[in-house]
Amino acid sequence: MAEPVILSARGLNFYYGPAQALRDVSLDIPARRLTSLIGPSGCGKSTFLRCLNRMNDLIPGARAEGSLTFHGREIYRRGQDVTELRRRIGMVFQKPNLFPMSIYDNVAYGPRLHGVRSRTALDETVERALQAAAIWEEVKNRLRRPALGLSGGQQQRLCIARALAVEPEVLLLDEATSALDPISTARIEELLEELKGRYTLVLVTHNLGQAARLSDRAALFLGGEVVEQGSRIFSMPRDRRTVAYLTGSLA
Repeated sequence: MAEPVILSARGLNFYYGPAQALRDVSLDIPARRLTSLIGPSGCGKSTFLRCLNRMNDLIPGARAEGSLTFHGREIYRRGQDVTELRRRIGMVFQKPNLFPMSIYDNVAYGPRLHGVRSRTALDETVERALQAAAIWEEVKNRLRRPALGLSGGQQQRLCIARALAVEPEVLLLDEATSALDPISTARIEELLEELKGRYTLVLVTHNLGQAARLSDRAALFLGGEVVEQGSRIFSMPRDRRTVAYLTGSLA
């Protein structure tokens, strides 16, 4: 039985002004699975990731052509509520981007932005998000302390908690462990394993070992194109370019 698809691209092209970053990309993202986007720097994987919640809208001159859908509806349609889209499709960046406020207020920021005012509801949301991000036990006695006082790995898990606090369906992770030490990276990987049955995760990573360990599916980007995708890309690659990339011999 085919896995339900939550995000789908068909013939997607993307431009930064005159420069084309994505070329005729067709790719399905299954629900409640982890899909890794791999490939060399500048190949279009982060651009594609940012198309999924329209973060590229913030770049002057950027534009998309083709089809990109979320639950079968066009993401770039006229009248799309981009704020609501980004609530449902959250994002965690390469480096922790916490606000200069308390641990509690970082996590409560999104729910407050979306209209939650009840202190009881906020307390419950903050605790639930911190537990989901596997950091509650480490911070529960210092919620009013500055978030920037946490370690790098804790800050990244707090960023994940902040994203989860608004109850998204999809979580985008743009090289979320590349700035972390090996111990913190392992902890984030354990967390992603726990989350992927409940959320749809899309992970951009240069770490092929990480992608092979975590992925249910993967897609290889080269030159703005998807050259191969699927659940067996690491064990049984079909395209010679995939073999070359995975073995480090890509010219």
